[in-house]
Amino acid sequence: MFKKLIWQKLKNYIKEPFYLFYQSRLNRKAKLWKLPQHIGIIMDGNRRFARSSGLSKIIDGHERGANKLREVLNWCLDLKIPVMTVWSFSMDNFERSYDEVEEILELIERKTNEVREDPDVHKHKIRVRYIGLIEMLPASLQKAIRHTEEVTAKYNQYVLNIAVAYGGREEITGAFKAYFKDQINKGISPQSIVEGLDANQIDGYLYTSGLPEPDLIIRTSGEVRMSGFLMWQSLYSEYYFCDSVWPAFRKIDFLRALRSYDERQRRYGK
Repeated sequence: MFKKLIWQKLKNYIKEPFYLFYQSRLNRKAKLWKLPQHIGIIMDGNRRFARSSGLSKIIDGHERGANKLREVLNWCLDLKIPVMTVWSFSMDNFERSYDEVEEILELIERKTNEVREDPDVHKHKIRVRYIGLIEMLPASLQKAIRHTEEVTAKYNQYVLNIAVAYGGREEITGAFKAYFKDQINKGISPQSIVEGLDANQIDGYLYTSGLPEPDLIIRTSGEVRMSGFLMWQSLYSEYYFCDSVWPAFRKIDFLRALRSYDERQRRYGK
């Protein structure tokens, strides 16, 4: 393992000047591309990164992944991409070992407190929102989330949605439940509710209500599936699957995804 890591570092050192030149070239071109207004990212591969990099603890891989999110946010700010939604913890993740889940949620809480104090968040007027079944999280994390959302609630230049305890089926089920409850509270009969139901009425009950639907969704780590991420909103999204695990996601990977998006002709089902 040690020899493999040394060899990989050597190869990266040799390639670095070429990557930097290529990245600089893409960065210049990006300003002329058709860019998405809303990017979704499935941040996959933290555990694999920890194992392949010889890190002593799995949580160290998640820590690197959290730091990568901060870096990617800067890339979006540089290109003035106004909305980013990232998936940090799924409903399925609760099935992992107790120790790992506890460490991840503690990390999310620490990063939530850090983002609230981040000068760039206030400088760029970034509204930070958390989407998912937040009530399933520890009380201290819920408190940190509410505080961060309150502090940034009036910002409107950029939006960062962080999906925690999130599942696509749960989001859609919750949206329908909320819609039906509202209609019943207005005194509308169940029969009339069913007859008058259309897809547009559900949009207002989704976590991302009021925001543009994601134009581009990126998934890292080589997995070619969506796993339920923004199921309703991603009807016309473009997808980009990257082999790099999330903590190793490079700006050149990000720019390649944007170039791919620019090259596509969006038909919206027409």
